[in-house]
Parts: sequence; C-alpha cells; structure tokens
Amino acid sequence: MFDPDDLAEIRSAREEWEAETLGPTLDRFGEREETFTTDTGGQEVDRLYTPDDVADLEYDADLGFPGEEPYTRGVYPTMHRGRLWTMRQYAGFGTAAETNERFQYLIDNGSSGLSLAFDLPTQMGYDSDAEMAAGEVGKSGVAIDTLADMETVFDGIPLDEVSTSMTINAPAAVLLAMYVAVGDQQGVDREQLRGTIQNDIMKEYIARNLYIYPPEPSMRLITDIFEFCADETPNFNTISISGYHIREAGSTAAQEIAFTLANGIEYVEAALDAGQDVDDFAPQLSFFFNAHNNIFEEAAKFRAARRMWAQIMEERFGAENPKSKQLKFHTQTGGSTLTAQQIENNVVRVAYQALSAVLGGTQSLHTNGKDEALSLPTEKSVRTALRTQQILAHESGAADTIDPLAGSYYVESLTDDIEAEAFEIIDEIDGKGGMLPAVQNQWVQRQIQDTAYDRQREIEQGECVIVGVNEYTVEDDEPQMDVEEVTEEDERRQVESLESVRADRDDEAVEDALAALRDTARGDGNLLPPIVDAVKAYATVGEICNTLRDEFGEYQPGAAM
Repeated sequence: MFDPDDLAEIRSAREEWEAETLGPTLDRFGEREETFTTDTGGQEVDRLYTPDDVADLEYDADLGFPGEEPYTRGVYPTMHRGRLWTMRQYAGFGTAAETNERFQYLIDNGSSGLSLAFDLPTQMGYDSDAEMAAGEVGKSGVAIDTLADMETVFDGIPLDEVSTSMTINAPAAVLLAMYVAVGDQQGVDREQLRGTIQNDIMKEYIARNLYIYPPEPSMRLITDIFEFCADETPNFNTISISGYHIREAGSTAAQEIAFTLANGIEYVEAALDAGQDVDDFAPQLSFFFNAHNNIFEEAAKFRAARRMWAQIMEERFGAENPKSKQLKFHTQTGGSTLTAQQIENNVVRVAYQALSAVLGGTQSLHTNGKDEALSLPTEKSVRTALRTQQILAHESGAADTIDPLAGSYYVESLTDDIEAEAFEIIDEIDGKGGMLPAVQNQWVQRQIQDTAYDRQREIEQGECVIVGVNEYTVEDDEPQMDVEEVTEEDERRQVESLESVRADRDDEAVEDALAALRDTARGDGNLLPPIVDAVKAYATVGEICNTLRDEFGEYQPGAAM
C-alpha cells in the first residue's frame, strides 16, 4: 500500500496538472471520444492512472510471487523463462490421413503440441454415414468414426512424446477412450499420456449447442472421466473449462471469466457430490480462454482469473493441494475478430492477441490463420500463425521476464475492476441457484445475447471501428487466395472406410461390448472402462453414443424465462 501522505501529494499534483496543463489543451483540441472503453465495452478507461488508482493494493495478498498464491503473477515460479508456452496449433479436416499429414507438417515446423478438431457429426455422436451427417463430414474438423481413424491420425506420432488437446465435448469419453487405446497399441504407459480433453458440456448448453444428453447424465460422464483419469492417466487434463466459445458468442471479458469459473464451480460440485476428493481431481482441471484485440484488458483478464480461481478453490471447496488452486489455461486468438475484408489485417490482429496471452501468462497458445474467416487454414497461413508465436518467443522479449505488466497503475486497476465485476456476476448466479439453473432458464444466454447485440449495433453505426470493415475500406476488396476445401469425394471415401471397418471387425465382440456399456449406464459404475472396451472392439462413435442415447435420452433446451 502507498503512504497516505504520498497519495495526498499525488492527488494535489494531479489537480494542478489538470488545471494548468490538461485544461487548456482540452479547451483547444478536445479528445477523440467522449468515453473510452475496453474492447467489448466492459470497462471504462480513465484518462490517466496514478498510484491513487491502486491505493488499496497489497502486494502479498493481491499479487505475490509467481508459483505462489494468489497466482496473479503466474502458476509457475519461472513461467516462460523456464519453459515457453506450448505452441499448440489447432488442426483437423477431411480424413484422418489428411489430418495426420497436417500434424506431421506442424511438428516439422516446430509446433510443440497438437490440437485436434473434429467435424460436426463426430461432435454430435453420429457416424459419417448417418442421415444427420450428410454434407458435414470432414467440414469443420476430422471425421472420426472408429478407432481405425484415430490410429491413422496418430500414425508415426509417438504419444509419449507429444501433448494432444482434443476439442470434443458431448462424446468426449469416447474420443478419450480412443486416444488411450492408441497409446495402449503403441505400448505407451497410460501415465505418460499428456494432453487435454475439452469435455465442457455446460459451455455447449450456453454457447455452441453441440450437446447430446441431458445435464445429469452429462455430468456423470464428466465426473467418470475425472475419476478414470485420476487413476489411469494422471498427467492428462480431464477438462478444459472453456470461456473461448462464450466470448465468441459475444460476451465481455468479465462475463467470459465469470461464466467460465461458474461452470468450473458446477463441475467441482458435481465431482464432490459423486464422492470424489477435491485434491484428487482438481489438479487435472484446466481452462481455455479467448484472446481479443485489447492487449491490456486481455492480460488483466488472465491475471484476474488466476487470482479468482485460487480464492474459489480455497474458500468454497477447502482445497489444500496448491495444484488444486492453480488456474492453468490454454488460449486461442479470437476467431470472431477475424474479417474477410482486407484479410492480411488478420495477421496483425492475431499477433497482438497472442501478445496479450503471453503477457497474461498462458500455458499454451493457438494462433489462428489469417484465412479462418473464410475456410479451414491453408498450410501457408498455418505456418505464418505458428511463426507468429515463435517470433514472440524468441524475438519480442515478451517471454524474458515474468508478468511484465505487473505494477502498471492501469493494468493493476483493470485487473481489480474485471475481478470485481466477474465476482458480482458469480454472486448473481449463486442467487439463482447456481450455474445449471441459470443456464436452464436461459439467463446466462440472454446476458451474452444482449452484449453481442449491443456490440453489433456499435459496429454497424460506426461507434466501434473495425479496420477494413467500417473504416479504412477499399473498393473491390475480394480476397484472392487459395482455400482448403472438403469435397463430396472426401465424404464418400470416409464412408467407404467406415464400411470396411464394419465388414472386418468381430460383430459379436462389438455387441458384447455395447451390452456391457448399456448395463453400466443402467447402474452407477464408471462408464469409461466399458467405453474403452467398446472402442477397442471397433464399435463406432455413433453406436456407442446411441447406446447412451437410448439410456439417457437427449437434451431439449427449454424456452427462455
């Protein structure tokens, strides 16, 4: 804290500056805008910040040191000086063979982690030959129907040497089981498997709508994964609690971390209700955040989220293991900020967003390709995106010292403001009975929709400048570039591959495995072991998910209240 006499002198000096120096300039020239706000209008930005704005800051309680509570300055003592963040480029399109080729390309170009994208049928638990899958096979990610596809994706990629993130939610248990099965085939000890399964169904109910089952069985699947991984794959993160898609749907930075941490609270409570000990599963929880254009707001957001989670885990849940209180997170640059107009501008946007993530202390990072407003990224744009991270790591100096924005009057004040607003939102959620009721009655969705509407109105009315879109535009701005395409022929090949696996497998073994899964679903046993058995028998994603659909039903969202 600052000495009261020093603060009094600063206030007096500021008043003098405003009267004698600032005032005449404002009278003559004014300022660009009446009110300045952060990127999503979440926080008002003052003209000037001084020690008076952080007068209540207590270093030990509010900041501390890296690797120590409250983790504001980072979860590891050396942060990026000891080990750079994982450069985890998101990939997956078309067939398993094409995705394997892209993975090999990324590894050859210096990517230190893999991130697997799945097509919509896979994310919804449908096989490629299902009626609901028509026209979508391989379009937004790789089509995975059976273990054979997963074997192809990771052909020649030793799972004891790479870390893999999988963006999959409703069928997360099935894809995790496939990954474990591939590791078993490779002879990799399950304790050596490293990576993250997204496994965040609450975010699907809120923002993406890629859900299958109702909340209760969905939570059972999630907590079963917690238990299975604590015993079998202790170095694999069991969930990536995602604010990314909440932000993509239109939330502010404060809403992003508030809703994300509230989802985290819901998952912890579900695991405790299932009889698990908080310090057994909490160290394997991870988070996933968005990085938008306002460098200072984003860095402050990440710092606030770390401090909040440490407080939540200690005060709400009595966690004692320091690892249970450490908020570790992956960051992806903002897809919704990319524009089809003047597409090269996206390279600049992505670089600044990546900088904010590094300054905020991310553990891993995906940088978008400049062409992702139009299609899946090409190899060239993927390489540029990866090189952006490598330049940040080795040329910018941003990774040379820990938490370099700490002590900035502006950043510390902004960190406090975002934290305060996010806790207010969490308190409001608590008043509604928790995150699940707040989602079921559509309250959370309405908050995001209202913010998104206001933002779009500001853009359309020119109140919010988007370079190349509503300002600094050019005539005939049609992007000239190659785009990745998935064709009907790709879909046909995937369906033929699926038919081949079905023809060659042991049908009796598949039926037995699905029957065992059905029996477990009707009881209270952990669902992961029978799912692993089913994928090893080459049961399809659709067959496994349909077995659980028959037992659990499908989620039908209610009308807004």
